[in-house]
Amino acid sequence: ADDIGATWYNPAGLADAGTSLLADFSWLNFSADFTRQTNVVDASGAIHTYTFPTVSGSSPVIPIPTLGASYNFGKEKQFTVAFSLIAPYTAITSFPATLNGQPSPSRYSLISLDGSLLVVPGVYFAWKPIEQIRIGGGLQMLTGTFKSTIDFSASVPDRVLAAPEDPNYDAYSQLSVGPIFAPSANGGVIVVPEKHVRIGLSGQLPFVIDAPGTTNVRLPTAAVFDNAQQVGDNVHVRFELPAIFRAGVEVRPIEALRLEATFVREFWTTQHAIDITVENVTLNGVTGFPSPFKVANISIPRNFDNANSYRLGGEFAVPIPKTEYALDLRAGFNYDQSAVPTAYLSPLTIDLNKYTVSLGGGLHIGTHWRFDAVYAHIFTSDQYVDPAIAASPQINPVKGNPTATESVNGGTYSARADVIGVGVNYKF
Repeated sequence: ADDIGATWYNPAGLADAGTSLLADFSWLNFSADFTRQTNVVDASGAIHTYTFPTVSGSSPVIPIPTLGASYNFGKEKQFTVAFSLIAPYTAITSFPATLNGQPSPSRYSLISLDGSLLVVPGVYFAWKPIEQIRIGGGLQMLTGTFKSTIDFSASVPDRVLAAPEDPNYDAYSQLSVGPIFAPSANGGVIVVPEKHVRIGLSGQLPFVIDAPGTTNVRLPTAAVFDNAQQVGDNVHVRFELPAIFRAGVEVRPIEALRLEATFVREFWTTQHAIDITVENVTLNGVTGFPSPFKVANISIPRNFDNANSYRLGGEFAVPIPKTEYALDLRAGFNYDQSAVPTAYLSPLTIDLNKYTVSLGGGLHIGTHWRFDAVYAHIFTSDQYVDPAIAASPQINPVKGNPTATESVNGGTYSARADVIGVGVNYKF
């Protein structure tokens, strides 16, 4: 961490960023496949496993930015202040609403996240009291909007009116959460015991999303909804993004070569559920229902686990003789554990164990400019969720007394992704 990217990884590294400007943009090209399976109990009590056609999801072409500026000051240039605007590297995934003319197998978990836009602006300060120590910290704010489109099932549970997944009872639902204002902070330290070794530690506090929202539902086509209408649309949504701990060691056996090994732990156990509190939403005029009928609160269980990541990286500086150019060659490898327990894996969050291989470079022009480029491919391990243990329920906002809801996330998941990025850094 030694440029404005340090604002996310370890703000102590800003002490080496000097006075500079940075802008980079990356495209996360994500795709996933979901082959759903569900267990069906026949009249005799026998269990049959039904396999749906495979549905594929993908992400749009959206440049993910990191923008920032730093200013180095003090009698011995020991202080640095910085501002950055960072967008999370999150796949904005969409699945088709229909497949081969039939309702999509993923529709009860996710149709689309299109329209979501989240950024983390922050201000940071770093101090280098002596050459061997750098200390930094920052204040941040996750802000923006989160949007999700899924199908609810508006059939009363236990097959009172229809089969649990009768398309005539599907309610196309759009949830919009925002404006989101979730403050947080981070901090870190870098120690240089001798010029060939650097040791870094940093921590990120969690972001707690607790924001207003709206939900709009296209009511089902079943006859009982012919004269029905939704009244009100206000909801409140709460969930938590994890605290993060990072520790790394960099060695420089020769001036031109830098090698780093890093351990990262993300504390996802704080995300137990996504809780949606319905404030004033009712359904009026539904045949056989009390009118108005208050739409129930929704809790999407998550029960995530803490996740570890192990990372290796290297950079080799190559001067180009008799020119003002120099080239940095970079490569890296990550292994990232999934935070999602097998029983809760769903199209809403396809997070699998990941192996990332990356190649990149930086072209220095003179002493001020550096132009960067990166390509990374993310390999994943396929994951099978046995329908017998699948625990992500079909969301039903018209349920009465609590009943067991059938799960909708059983089946096989696969995913892959590429990251393509370019950037520029100007150091005064």
